Amino acid sequence: MPTPIHPQTRIGHVHLKVADLERAIAFYHGVLGFEITQRYGKQAAFLSAGGYHHHIGLNTWESLGGSPPPPGTTGLYHTAILYPDRAALADALRRVLEAKIPLDGASDHGVSEAIYLRDPDENGVELYRDRPEPEWPRKSDGTLDMYSRPLDLHALLAE
Repeated sequence: MPTPIHPQTRIGHVHLKVADLERAIAFYHGVLGFEITQRYGKQAAFLSAGGYHHHIGLNTWESLGGSPPPPGTTGLYHTAILYPDRAALADALRRVLEAKIPLDGASDHGVSEAIYLRDPDENGVELYRDRPEPEWPRKSDGTLDMYSRPLDLHALLAE
């Protein structure tokens, strides 16, 4: 049995290949509100929340003018952006709706509430918030009992 990974290990950032840097910045900075922390000319940019060096890297080094991968191929399913609370997730939903970006879905997973959409390069994006751990649904043996139910977007926006 392998030794488990350290429990405080986290995924630190995502770096995406994009076709058009300015278009990607317009989405991640202009719509979602991430701050630009650094640019490398016209080829790359780094964005963050709260002054961190970067949560999202964007580059065109191998993808300038490229197209999204076709369905049925491997690759990133989605980038998940964790919001600190329900009000912050509601604000993210408001920003997306105001930008007229279509949603792929919205789900209540018991442990979290999530909104699914695509960035301008057709990369999947999940905007979500975790419920406090004591509220997570569990089976009688103590294991998680996650599910996918429709998320009430009107109730979320009321936050």
